Amino acid sequence: MAGEKCEFEQTFSFTPLPSKNPSFLQDKDISALLMKWSMLGRISAQSYSFDQSFYPYNSDRFAQCFFKDPDVFSSLKNIKDGAWVPLEKEVVCVYVEPVPCTKVSMELFDPIYSCGIVKPSGYVVKCFHDVYPDYDELRQMLQEEDSEHYYAVGREARGEFLFRLFKHLCLGGELCQYEDTIDSYISTTKLIYKDLISVQKDPESQKISVISTVLKVSAHDDSGHCYPGGREEEQTFAYLIIDPFKRHVTLFYHCFGVGDFSL
Repeated sequence: MAGEKCEFEQTFSFTPLPSKNPSFLQDKDISALLMKWSMLGRISAQSYSFDQSFYPYNSDRFAQCFFKDPDVFSSLKNIKDGAWVPLEKEVVCVYVEPVPCTKVSMELFDPIYSCGIVKPSGYVVKCFHDVYPDYDELRQMLQEEDSEHYYAVGREARGEFLFRLFKHLCLGGELCQYEDTIDSYISTTKLIYKDLISVQKDPESQKISVISTVLKVSAHDDSGHCYPGGREEEQTFAYLIIDPFKRHVTLFYHCFGVGDFSL
């Protein structure tokens, strides 16, 4: 939780950037997949500029200022009963989880293709489950820690924002229609990740590296958890994705539920 304000703590001010729309939200093919996965109309990415230099050690303070900024607060919305509604009460505290974000390729997912989760054709291997009649090895690997493939990609890699994004897309919304093949999950993850994350190339080594800082955030008012969503749910999430050079931050949000049925 963000600490108490002290005299020397830095403050940030934010300005909405309504014209900055991620391309994935305008892509008809991606929208069709999000509709199939019951996420369409419940996922958003709002961008803002900020006025001070950001450093990762200031993450808690940055997030606290973000949710208490009047221009941000007035633009924040949750989904309630299928409609976007503004927050009702002032945010009193913000919980911040730094999320590792270092990957610049899709190699992280290579082990999935070689450990029995996916066939060489790209089809996901089906498996038995006590509760879900139509289950597969991919969802089992993503959700169940006692799965033999749970750490197929590695313990640290599971914490990466790239993997978390992939997991969110694979699990989808309340009426998700799961894919038979892994291809759409991988390609959509790649496109959204590329849209959200900023990178730079070292002029000497030519090595590409991520410059974005990613924070998973949740806000509370005086009644408890208020954002994202009205209650905590694994597939209800909010990430702040910060570009320290451009001084831009994107709030990437999804609220679990029944997505739109039309484009």
